[in-house]
Amino acid sequence: MVWQRLDDIRHTRKRVLFEGAQGAMLDVDHGTYPFVTSSSTVSGNAGTGSGVGPGQVGYVLGICKAYTTRVGAGPFPTELDNEIGHLIGDRGHEFGTVTGRRRRCGWFDAVLVRQAVKVGGIDGIALTKLDVLDGFDELKICTGYKYKGQVIHHLPASQSAQGEVEPIYESIEGWKDSTRGARSWMDLPATAIKYVRRIEELIEAPVSLLSTSPERDDTILVHDPFAS
Repeated sequence: MVWQRLDDIRHTRKRVLFEGAQGAMLDVDHGTYPFVTSSSTVSGNAGTGSGVGPGQVGYVLGICKAYTTRVGAGPFPTELDNEIGHLIGDRGHEFGTVTGRRRRCGWFDAVLVRQAVKVGGIDGIALTKLDVLDGFDELKICTGYKYKGQVIHHLPASQSAQGEVEPIYESIEGWKDSTRGARSWMDLPATAIKYVRRIEELIEAPVSLLSTSPERDDTILVHDPFAS
């Protein structure tokens, strides 16, 4: 049985990696209902689904892109249904793995990611596809929403409210030099580092791993999750 095997491993020096397959906002309880999957996708379900206690789960690594995407219908405050959004999608090869359907793309939504960090108990994030943003004169990050004349810093729970929020953007200078294949901070343009650091501030979690291409080795490892 799985729980028994995991309990045996717990008394050895071996490590166990739990991997979630879908995004936090697709969680049946904490996501953008009804545009969700039928199960729990947040990190707490690793224990529920496998049969280990919550105290046995160590470092929680969240994974997100340097921009935001969504497949199918549902609220997407920072969606760019324009030339920029399509360009990001083409550069990032944002097409569904099974269906081949084009993913919706938009600017980085720090509100959603911060919410996922808190709901998922995330210790650090792996920020991927930074190279897709190479060459833009200006980048934008969503820092909050406008809803019924007020500024809010979370995604509302109700479906109708989720569809009515308007993103509040902060503009950041882009970079012309390529980040593709960078494997150290020294290889990155100063403005790219500034972008990453600002994301860290807004989501209230450190970037533990930075990916700069589809290649496995093109990664800047800031913190080894298995070293925790």
